[in-house]
Amino acid sequence: MTTPNATEDSSGFADLGLRPELLRALIGLGYEEPTPIQREAIGPLIEGRDLLGQAATGTGKTAAFALPILQQMPGGGGDGRPLALVLVPTRELAVQVSEAIHRYGRDLGARVLPIYGGQPIGRQLRELQRGVDVVVATPGRALDHIGRRTLNLDALKIVVLDEADEMLDMGFADDIEAILQETPEERQTVLFSATMPPRINSIARQHLTDPVRIQIERETAAPGEAPRVRQSAYVVPRAHKPTALGRVLDVEAPEAAIVFCRTREEVDTLTETMNGRGYRAEALHGGMGQEQRDRVMARLRAGTADLLVATDVAARGLDIEQLTHVVNYNVPSAPESYVHRIGRVGRAGREGVAITLAEPREHRMLKTIERVTKSRITVEKVPTVADLRARRLELTRSALEESMLEDDLEHFRVVVDTLADEFDLVEIAMAAVKLAHEASGAAADEEEIPEVPLRPERDGRGRREPGGREERRGRGPSTGMTRVFIGAGRAGGVRPQDLVGAIANESRLSGRDIGAIEIADRFSLVEVPDHAADDVITSLRQTTIKGKKVTVRRERFESR
Repeated sequence: MTTPNATEDSSGFADLGLRPELLRALIGLGYEEPTPIQREAIGPLIEGRDLLGQAATGTGKTAAFALPILQQMPGGGGDGRPLALVLVPTRELAVQVSEAIHRYGRDLGARVLPIYGGQPIGRQLRELQRGVDVVVATPGRALDHIGRRTLNLDALKIVVLDEADEMLDMGFADDIEAILQETPEERQTVLFSATMPPRINSIARQHLTDPVRIQIERETAAPGEAPRVRQSAYVVPRAHKPTALGRVLDVEAPEAAIVFCRTREEVDTLTETMNGRGYRAEALHGGMGQEQRDRVMARLRAGTADLLVATDVAARGLDIEQLTHVVNYNVPSAPESYVHRIGRVGRAGREGVAITLAEPREHRMLKTIERVTKSRITVEKVPTVADLRARRLELTRSALEESMLEDDLEHFRVVVDTLADEFDLVEIAMAAVKLAHEASGAAADEEEIPEVPLRPERDGRGRREPGGREERRGRGPSTGMTRVFIGAGRAGGVRPQDLVGAIANESRLSGRDIGAIEIADRFSLVEVPDHAADDVITSLRQTTIKGKKVTVRRERFESR
């Protein structure tokens, strides 16, 4: 049996100078092309350079440092002392990184050991005594083993600080410093962080030597395409937040979602509420033991739970493959927290959804997040009772369609034939749909959530800016922008990305030139630069939106 040519079959990875065993592993795992962070980092790391990388979860950074580590493994195996130490903030991330390195290094016989708190230390001691090649550890437990003299770092060639900003946020700065002091001076040092606060730059200046600097933005879609992470916000009074969350999730129908809350109490209360709405919700917070956390994660990964309600600290390091939605139950107090949260979705080419429930007073915080992340968060209207009913009917229709295509329905024919002697076939079908709809368990939700505007911005002297007749929609157009009326809205299935795509494809604007978007049931308003308004209107009048010609004009203001 001939061995496949690894160099030919692994496409772009072969160009990075990786050894054949690693190329074979990548072929077996189905890897085809390196991601941007892998393409930029692997070469310099193989050359032995230090590296400072800014990259979010989901960009492929684990392989970016794991493959160069394995590239350095000696052919016949090492002497049992680790050649690499990877420091991570949480137990969950330690396990994930260890599993990934083990998969990549299978043909090399790489011995990889995760070290973290909450695990019996006896097993860790036995494995360290037998000998390991790569240790993946949380800082506290690594320092514990160094103090016991059970973790020998004399032969260490490379140290990786993964998600360094998270480790600093969790109070590991002193532990990291102490660990680095115990490593050989001639080591190679790699630091990855989703954000670059001053403390990260300080560590880099102190412990990295002439590092290669890489900054990888989360992959964005081409103009006119849906973004990989669709970001939206709903303005909701605090008292109506549980109802609004349930309604948004009912309409979105996520495969799996995380809802972030501020406190343990809020997590427990909201979990109970969502279970009452029919969701299979699980709580995760710092008051739970490791065994409880493991059970929760096992249920989520097995699909027996579809909603995780968690605090930031408890959810750090989680990587859930089937996750499609991240929900901020409150606006995060720091843009960095928002970046970490939404980094969990929109991965591997799939579209993810980030939703924020904002109280009217939190408008300024939303704007700060937009400015720091350089991305637009579209403010949308909370689904109405009518929207919810329409969505549930659509789910019933889809279920019936699937049943007609896949199920054997012949033994129900006698019922239909008997009823047809007395009733019209359409009436029989409507009655059957009604029963199927009611049997789906859709809870009645008759509470209308009041529509509230974001509070107007204040001028430089702290006064509210004057509002026009559009106050019910929040405010007038931004300075230098014209608001364009488009005669299609939510009832026609119009989404923000449809409007951005139509404008970017038909006019000379790019997606980043487009301002605020507001979508009502039967129309939409889009802010465009004043100088481009006429061009946009002319272009949109010559095209279709969602397959239909629509009215397009400048927004009309009534004289007062």
